[in-house]
Parts: sequence; C-alpha cells; structure tokens
Amino acid sequence: MQPGRIEAGCDEAGRGPLAGPVYAAAVILPEGFSHPLLNDSKQMSRKARETLRPIIEREAMAWAVVAVEAEEIDRINILNASIIGMQRAVGALKTRPEFLLIDGNRFKPFGGYPYRTVVHGDATYASIAAASVLAKTWRDERMEELDRLYPGYGWAHNAGYPTPEHIDAIRRLGLTPEHRRSFHPKELEPTLF
Repeated sequence: MQPGRIEAGCDEAGRGPLAGPVYAAAVILPEGFSHPLLNDSKQMSRKARETLRPIIEREAMAWAVVAVEAEEIDRINILNASIIGMQRAVGALKTRPEFLLIDGNRFKPFGGYPYRTVVHGDATYASIAAASVLAKTWRDERMEELDRLYPGYGWAHNAGYPTPEHIDAIRRLGLTPEHRRSFHPKELEPTLF
C-alpha cells in the first residue's frame, strides 16, 4: 500500500462452482487498518469470516459487493464474469479509488483506473483480503437462500461446488435455473449437458 493513496482491493468468490452466481467485492480500507483474523478468506474459518464481515463493512472507507448470475456467466464465461464483477464493484464504490489491487493474474483496464494484479493478493494485501471476506460471506449467504429454494443439492454446505453429493443430486433431480451450463464435471456427460 502506498501511503496517502486511496487503494481499493478487489477479489471474487465462486469461480469454481457448478451453480450460483460469482460474487465480487471492492474494499477501500483506512490507512493502517489491520485485524488479527484478516487473511485470505479461503484460509479462514467460517466463524472468522462472519466475525470480520461487519467489522469490514463498518470500518472501511468504502466497500461494494456485486453478483454476476449464472446466466451471464454462461454467456460471457467465468473469467470475464469475475473481471466484470470486480469492475462493477469498483464502479459501485462511494469513494473513487486512485489505484486498484486485483487478486489473481487477470484483469482488463476500465474507467482509467491504474491497477496491479497480484497472485495470492488476498494473502498479501489487507484490502484484497477484506474484499475476499465480503465476496465469500455474501456468496455463502446467497447459496443458503438458494438451498431453501432448491432443496436436495446441499448448497447450504457445498456452496454449489462439484462435490459427490452435488453431482449425485444433479443426476437425480436435474438442473435448476441456478446451474451454470457452460462448464461441468465429466461425470455428468453426456446425459445432462
């Protein structure tokens, strides 16, 4: 982080699942922000993420979370959906950042924002880690709601990822409107896709 520069960290959650949206978040933290629990959300317990979410939402200078739904993911592919989601999250910030820190190695210029991609950025920069926490907790909450709408797939605990339970449920129950059609495990070919 460069002192005095307003930086937004950006990350996404949900690139690998078979169902549900991908969520993207952008977070501008105040200079010097730290919290002992803050880390890459994938390395944190669910309880730690849920503890941090309200702290980040309260103490960040600005934050935004957006969802890119399965239908759009299928239309533009998951990589582009992740990038567009992060761009939309940045665009939704109430404070305009001067620089973007992007988790991963792919992004597309937009809006004249200078940026840097950082592989494992969520384990390196607090703002990216905070975005990771928001994207993951918001997505988990949404998957729990979708689990109630479409029972039997186990989304409340598998979050739409290709677990044996989820794959078996697709075989038994078929696809829902929340399933992504553009990629799927080989175990489901050729009957369902």
